[in-house]
Amino acid sequence: MAAKVTDANFDKDVLGSSKPVLVDFWAEWCGPCRQIGPALEELASELGTKITVAKMNVDENPNVPLKYGVKGIPTLMIFKNGQVAATKIGAMPKQKIKEWIDSTV
Repeated sequence: MAAKVTDANFDKDVLGSSKPVLVDFWAEWCGPCRQIGPALEELASELGTKITVAKMNVDENPNVPLKYGVKGIPTLMIFKNGQVAATKIGAMPKQKIKEWIDSTV
């Protein structure tokens, strides 16, 4: 299951993580965000030893998305060693997300 991150726990849970973290910046009202949600949940289960999948609701947590320049959702960012390693904007099929993760991590 994807972890939930907030403005309050982002530094500890994402930037301080010992393994890479894929953060899904999303909102409840966003159709494409809801479309990729199930794929991200499946990838969280399948790749849990390799990468942490986390979700951040941009409506409830405005500070981190602003800091990282999130302008459109869904935005997916992979953080490694406290830094952004890769970014994808928009919905894509599960296989494309997995290929992107594999090429980044």
